[in-house]
Amino acid sequence: DFVFSDIDMPGLSGIDLLKSLKNPPIFIFISSFPEYAQESFNLDVVDFMAKPLQFERFLKGVNKAIEYVDLKKLQLNSKTITQQENTAITDTPTISEDHFFIKEGQSYIKIFTKEVLYIESMGDFSKIHTTQKKAHIILVGMKNIEMQLSSKQFLRVHRQYIVNLQHVEMVKQAEIQLSGNNTIPVSSAYKEALLSNLVGNNLLKRN
Repeated sequence: DFVFSDIDMPGLSGIDLLKSLKNPPIFIFISSFPEYAQESFNLDVVDFMAKPLQFERFLKGVNKAIEYVDLKKLQLNSKTITQQENTAITDTPTISEDHFFIKEGQSYIKIFTKEVLYIESMGDFSKIHTTQKKAHIILVGMKNIEMQLSSKQFLRVHRQYIVNLQHVEMVKQAEIQLSGNNTIPVSSAYKEALLSNLVGNNLLKRN
């Protein structure tokens, strides 16, 4: 089941409602207050949608929730966690300067690092989003991916996201805008490192 909830409600807020549930269903928050986005993602909501909401954005959130459910079903069908971890080691890309390979089924697919926008955690799986508007889902955890990607090019910005610094166009209070009009959340725990790696000494400022 999916729950679409506003946050600013009389009596009990959407965030308080989610916190009160022991085994919460999949939550998607819809709010006129973007400042709630950071706290929402810290609670592992599938998506946060700002009002006024366009149908295309709503549909994107629904598809994301459906995809999340499908991945959970796939995890349950895996034989054991140990087998998944062993497969992850086999399937983990060997990173070079400009490309790596992933395994999808019986095929090995070459991906250029410059074409990777960001990587999204899906539990034991990870989803690689590319500039080709195609996403690849692999049975490799974020921790393994983070250890193998170049820290000069890729950086963890949220427990669910690794971003390609080459595609970062703007850093806001609680989100990052990437090329292609893509946005992902940034956690306060990672923001300082992000700005240090991204901006460094390249900030124009007054003397």
